[in-house]
Amino acid sequence: MIGAGDAGEKIFRQLQGNPQLKYDVVGFVDDDPKKLGMQIHGIPILGNVDQMSEISKDFNVDELLIAIASADRKQIRRIVALCSKTGLKCRIIPSITELLDGRLSIQSIRGVAYEDLMGRKPVQLNPGKIGQYLNGKSVLVTGAGGSIGSSLCRQISRFAPKNLILFDRTENNLFEIEMDLRGEFPYLPYKALLGNIVNRDTLKNIFLKHRPQVVFHAAAYKHVPMMELNPWESIFVNIRGTQVLLEVAKEFEVERFVLVSTDKAVRPVNVMGASKRVAELLIQCYNGSSNPSRFMAVRFGNVIGSSGSVLPLFKKQIEQGGPVTVTHPEITRYFMTIPEAAQLILQAGSMGEGGEIFILDMGLPVKILDLARDLIRLSGFEPDEDIKIKFIGLRPGEKLYEELITDGEGISATNHGKISVLRKTSCDFQWLQTKIAELTEMAAKQDAIGIKKKLKEIIPEYQPSENL
Repeated sequence: MIGAGDAGEKIFRQLQGNPQLKYDVVGFVDDDPKKLGMQIHGIPILGNVDQMSEISKDFNVDELLIAIASADRKQIRRIVALCSKTGLKCRIIPSITELLDGRLSIQSIRGVAYEDLMGRKPVQLNPGKIGQYLNGKSVLVTGAGGSIGSSLCRQISRFAPKNLILFDRTENNLFEIEMDLRGEFPYLPYKALLGNIVNRDTLKNIFLKHRPQVVFHAAAYKHVPMMELNPWESIFVNIRGTQVLLEVAKEFEVERFVLVSTDKAVRPVNVMGASKRVAELLIQCYNGSSNPSRFMAVRFGNVIGSSGSVLPLFKKQIEQGGPVTVTHPEITRYFMTIPEAAQLILQAGSMGEGGEIFILDMGLPVKILDLARDLIRLSGFEPDEDIKIKFIGLRPGEKLYEELITDGEGISATNHGKISVLRKTSCDFQWLQTKIAELTEMAAKQDAIGIKKKLKEIIPEYQPSENL
């Protein structure tokens, strides 16, 4: 066992209490020199992590278990590299960000995943503030079957809402999150509703019947190249769908409305990013002193393991023997884990007074080439030897680097270390509505060039990747 701290001790006790698992713990390794030579429940701490390979041979070890829940990225990468050199099977307990309810058990043990190499520090939440606006409330999540939406549903459920409304247009995704909640939260009152966010009648019926008080709007098209090829769909769903939902939410005077946005909305070069920036403008326009509802947005980068993430593609390419395709050797992206993103969205939702755009701390950008090489090594291969890496060029609408704020937006700190906020801006509501109506007409005609020109009128900083 790698790690002779609290997590290692707790997992050891559970292994000892489950003899049917047939694990025989022969010793611990730990980098704390004060622990060397000590014992945990009679099991010795045999040396430091650098000595793991020799110790494994001396004790005929079959498997290694990383039991350090709070390790940072540098520690985990070093430990995984040392484990790889032994040639032994290596497993890990999840990071603290995944252990949301404080439970740590042998059921948590799994194979090492790329998320573990991220090694992000645990999110410190204020559950009291989150509970104040979720406990006993009727909560609607759009895009509830997606990566972020489903994680939001699971975490909202821990705050005992009066009712949880799951809304999604994809029946398989909706069925999966419904089954997950039925197993994990059997006493939670929830409704799984199938429908399209653009359909006003569907939304009005949902609000009439279930009276949601809090809305998390995660439904959106997010695939950049696909939206470059089908820009009208971004207009229908990301812009018009958001507008229809906002209109109904305002009519029914919801307490809080949180839009899930993206770093691609900053100085956008693609239709998807531009459409999400218009959605952010809508949030600020609909927030007004004459209405009790608080509308806000949360902006962040890529989410590791989500349906739109590059990881599933890389894994599939590795399974097929390669090559792993990377668009450019210098391309970077910000990443966070799905649970971390969902937790911070809930926290930001508790902080908004209305009209804010909250920015989540994404840490340092990650080179996609490094990500590809790490994933190849985690799969038991050597990059460029066993699995080739091929550079294929930037795709339509793709940036080399993503940003979280635009110069001059005016960012301020909040009382949460991982959340910043952009100052509220004035909004010409009538002008924006007129422009969106014109955009919607162009989308109905599938006028791609017209859509991009109109987006440029609304968002002057939008720079389409091709010459219009």
